[in-house]
Amino acid sequence: MCKIGAIILAAGQSARMGKPKLFLPYLNAPLIHYPVSVAVSQKFKPIIVVGGKYFQQLQLELSEFSNQIAIVHNPEYERGMSSSLKAGINAIDAEVDGVFIFLGDQPFVSNDVVQNLIHVYRQNKKKGIKIIRPRYATQHGHPILFDKSLFHEFQSLKGDEGGKSIIKANEDKLIVVDFENTRLNLDIDTPQEYESLFQS
Repeated sequence: MCKIGAIILAAGQSARMGKPKLFLPYLNAPLIHYPVSVAVSQKFKPIIVVGGKYFQQLQLELSEFSNQIAIVHNPEYERGMSSSLKAGINAIDAEVDGVFIFLGDQPFVSNDVVQNLIHVYRQNKKKGIKIIRPRYATQHGHPILFDKSLFHEFQSLKGDEGGKSIIKANEDKLIVVDFENTRLNLDIDTPQEYESLFQS
C-alpha cells in the first residue's frame, strides 16, 4: 500500500487576472476548493496547500478543511512556482512514498484521473518508475505524481519553471498516462478563461 501526499500550489499573484483568482466563485465554491476537495476525497496525507501574497484570505476560504489540510506560507512567493514547490516539499512527511502536485486554479481536476495515475504508479513503482504525469489529448498537465526519491531535486529549482527540469532529467523514469478530455486540464489565468467557465 502506497502512502501518498499532496501539494496544492496556491501562492500565485494572479497578475493576469488582476485580482486573486483562486477565490473567484464557480458553482457556489471558490476555485481553490476543487483541487483541495479532490485531495481530501482521496484521503491523501498530508495535504499541503502553499499560499503566498493572499495567505490570510486563503486560510479563511479553506477554513472548512482545516482538520484535513495544512496551509503553509511561502514568504518567497515572488520568486515564482519553484519557491512554492520547495515550501511544499519541505513540509511533506518524509514517510510518504510519493506526492501529487496540484495547481490551485483547476476546477475540473478529476478523481478518476488521480485514481488512474495512482494505479499506474503502484503497478510500476518496483520497476524504477518515479514520475506519473497525465496528458490530455496532446497537452501535458497536472496533477503530477513524484516519487519521494526525487524530493531532493526540488531544492535546485529556480524561478517559475515548476518541475519541468526534474521531469526532463528523469524521462527514463517517467510514464505519461493519456486522457481524451482536455477540459480536465483547464487552468484559469485570465478574465476571459474565467468567463469561459460559464459559457459551457
